[in-house]
Amino acid sequence: MAALAAFTLLAPTAAACSGSDDGGVPVINVYYAPEENFQKVVDDCNQEAQGKYRIDYQVLPRGADDQRVQMVRRLAAEDDGMDVLGLDVTWTAEFASAKWIKEWTGAEKDEASKGTLEQPLESATYEGKLYAAPKNTNTQLLWYRSDLVPNPPKTWDEMIKMSQDLKSQGKPYEIDTMGAQYEGLVVLYNNMVASDGGKILNDDGNKVEFDDGAVKALATLQKFASAGVTNPSFTNTQEDDARLQFQGGSGAFQLNYPFVWPALQEGAPDLKDKVKWARYPGIDANTPSKVTIGGYNLAVSAYTKHPEESFAAALCLRSPEHQLFSAINDGVPPTIESVYSDPQMDKAYPFKADILAQVKDGANRPITPAYQNVSTVLSATLSPPADIRPEQDAKDLRGSIQDALESKGVLP
Repeated sequence: MAALAAFTLLAPTAAACSGSDDGGVPVINVYYAPEENFQKVVDDCNQEAQGKYRIDYQVLPRGADDQRVQMVRRLAAEDDGMDVLGLDVTWTAEFASAKWIKEWTGAEKDEASKGTLEQPLESATYEGKLYAAPKNTNTQLLWYRSDLVPNPPKTWDEMIKMSQDLKSQGKPYEIDTMGAQYEGLVVLYNNMVASDGGKILNDDGNKVEFDDGAVKALATLQKFASAGVTNPSFTNTQEDDARLQFQGGSGAFQLNYPFVWPALQEGAPDLKDKVKWARYPGIDANTPSKVTIGGYNLAVSAYTKHPEESFAAALCLRSPEHQLFSAINDGVPPTIESVYSDPQMDKAYPFKADILAQVKDGANRPITPAYQNVSTVLSATLSPPADIRPEQDAKDLRGSIQDALESKGVLP
């Protein structure tokens, strides 16, 4: 989400009232996050439709919570003016469980699944059924100063030790990443859980598990936050804050999304040739890390008056050629594997092989209709990270997360 936002310009919120059909041509209202060049994709799809339908891009608010609130309230009212919905990957289960979105079946399902990477496809699936078409994905990489660190660390322990050594030498040493009490902190923790083979929920997503791997991840996060290697503003840091801290010259390492690369080329000419990238650090040196994927999926509203045209429009918007365009122009990594092989990706994504490897071996956040509740509970308990008490907090979370799963309340 943050990576997407970092590549966009300020955009107005979605219209309160959607357009109506124009001269017999169905109008397909696509509610999607601000993305600077998405209108060009919409225009291309309208041309390809040859009058069968016309897509109108309804720009959602910038903030993910505001996006969700707007869509949930209108869907709860069975608003038939919403057709295609851009869903954060964590919302699919909630919207499907509430029966707000249609299942993808038949030829549409085959087309949406063809060549799509496994983890993004899993994020669009609920109870074994496909409810959305993955449009773009995302993953964090390790960005490091090659003039300070010739060889990047493979584990958290190794990275912390390198940072402490640099600090003792009076050199830039910080590990800049997201530590504020919000979704970014949950992602940081989930990376550690997944990399250690742990589980927060069971495979069905209906019962808390919080196994040894989840407890060990609490200890890893606490050790990192209390090792004296973070920025003084760590507990208030979100994605763009971490980018600016690193660009300011105090960081030796940054854990963040690919949007930092073009920003570095433009905003830090003294640093850009010194910065390299590597796979996100893991827990064990012999076990590759597993990094939480992000991104957006395209779903079709259960209340659309034009389901056939809505499925066609969604498929066009996330086609291989349009995923390539959005990747190059808006910095959102593709979900279709073949797009990574296109030569045009080489310049825009010199790190494309690392992104692809991490997404193929990535991790989803817990898939549950109650994810918003689970995330809120986790971020509150994890903040501030330096105060984590692994065993006690694990015990508390087993209870509070189960309560969150059983919550019957849905935002109206």
